[in-house]
Amino acid sequence: MNLNPMHQFEVYRIGPEINLGDINLSFTNASLFMTISAMLILLLLFSGTKKKSLIPSKIQLITEISYTFIAKMINDTAGSGAKSFFPFVFTLFMFVLFCNMVGMLPYSFTVTSHIIVTFMLAAVVFIGVTIIGFVKHGIKYLELFVPKGVPIILLPLIIIIEIISYLSRPVSLSVRLFANMMAGHTMLKVFGGFVISLGLLGGWLPLSFSVALTGLEIL
Repeated sequence: MNLNPMHQFEVYRIGPEINLGDINLSFTNASLFMTISAMLILLLLFSGTKKKSLIPSKIQLITEISYTFIAKMINDTAGSGAKSFFPFVFTLFMFVLFCNMVGMLPYSFTVTSHIIVTFMLAAVVFIGVTIIGFVKHGIKYLELFVPKGVPIILLPLIIIIEIISYLSRPVSLSVRLFANMMAGHTMLKVFGGFVISLGLLGGWLPLSFSVALTGLEIL
């Protein structure tokens, strides 16, 4: 058993190596667990909506709670006019959630512990929001960088700060998720190593920490 806490984040190839020029398109463990997460989402949604009943089953209840939670979140933050974005937000939310939950299983792989995955998800959202903003508001979308009531003398500095803040959003969001997942799983592996090393006599304390950390990771 490899006790190196960073070994769990290693990406390795599964099956034959596939290259397209200088681009490596090989199927990896990251690809596998992203596929598993997507299949589990489809399984949940199909199972939860296949047999609708007035008294919902557990699967139907989970599906309805997920739908209602995300629909309410969109309505509260963006208003009723943002309903058209529900499919995208729902897909993104469920994908991140299931990738995180699958990563909690022993011998699995946490896809969101890699900055390239979280950054690409954040970049897609950032680019999409920017394009939609310009399509809906045109050049007036740039008023986002010009806060009202700012003195003229401070306006150039404030505009620069607002632009930097806007461009840094995908970076900050991706780093936040990546850092949380990597730090949490590293600590779990470290305390798990202590449990194995100390055995029955001294392993109870790190075991309790591991259980507590697992609960926090799930939350």
